[in-house]
Amino acid sequence: MDDVRVVDYHTAGEPFRIVTSVEVPGSSVADRRVTAQSSEAVDAVRRLLVNEPRGHADMYGGFVVPGDDDGADFGVVFWHKDGYSTACGHGTIALATWAVETGLVQVPRDGASDVVIDVPSGRVVARVSCVGGVVSSVAFRNVPAYVLRRGVPVSTARGEVLADISYGGAFYASVLASSLGLSLNSACYADLIAIGREIKWALDPVAVHPADPRLSGLYGTILYDDLGDGPSGPHQRNLAVFADGEADRSPCGSGTSARLALLHDEGRLRLDQALQHDSIVGTTFLGRVVDETPAGVITEVTGSAFRTGTATFTLDPRDNLGTGFTLR
Repeated sequence: MDDVRVVDYHTAGEPFRIVTSVEVPGSSVADRRVTAQSSEAVDAVRRLLVNEPRGHADMYGGFVVPGDDDGADFGVVFWHKDGYSTACGHGTIALATWAVETGLVQVPRDGASDVVIDVPSGRVVARVSCVGGVVSSVAFRNVPAYVLRRGVPVSTARGEVLADISYGGAFYASVLASSLGLSLNSACYADLIAIGREIKWALDPVAVHPADPRLSGLYGTILYDDLGDGPSGPHQRNLAVFADGEADRSPCGSGTSARLALLHDEGRLRLDQALQHDSIVGTTFLGRVVDETPAGVITEVTGSAFRTGTATFTLDPRDNLGTGFTLR
């Protein structure tokens, strides 16, 4: 395997590792995701970058690939320790920031400009705001978000609870943390991961995409504290436990879209309001519903990303650990 050079960012505390040197065949980004899942050569790079000793069990990243057509600036195949996701909001924010900071997408020094990114679930538009040539924030508009099912009973080690399932580029089950005897703080962290993982696998078969089976399956569980409603909108804190037990340090971008669909459906979030969505580490995304369509609501999620470093990773052919290992 050739050396792999990466650029690392974090968005609200959640890592995102950007790779531009890996070719993933396919006629669309959605097809390229399928290819990556079945290609030993491509997946070996994912494993190299996400596994220890070069990564960790909560690492996240993506392969930058061509967009589906000339309307996109580029595309991305998202990955994590267990495989490949259909959407990633924090990654979208990081990629848009990276694209502007590296000059891949040329924008004015001041004002807001759009970066168009094709992801496996569709096309997203990230509006990058700059002040004096420095990126200050990114607000991305996601694919339509919608409610799939409400009040789905699920049996857990902590008793039966009700979950609301919604889509924001990926399917999530939302469960009030207090219904499980938990709250969103570091003291409950291990318990939150365990129960989030349990709920995800119990409800995975319920999350069936109506048009594209490649997008089916429950991506994660959103465990949340409801902190009430203010004049500007609801305030909530959450932990998204996705894949097989990964914990999102950020408020979760696609998960925020899924939460916005639920709150709008409940009548708690008007078009002129915003959700203050906090993470378990105290970072915040702001989420809004900006339009209603027959396919679902159009959401906008705002956050910031920062570069944390660059690296070149090597696989020594004498290394018996190969592409690494994961401890959870």
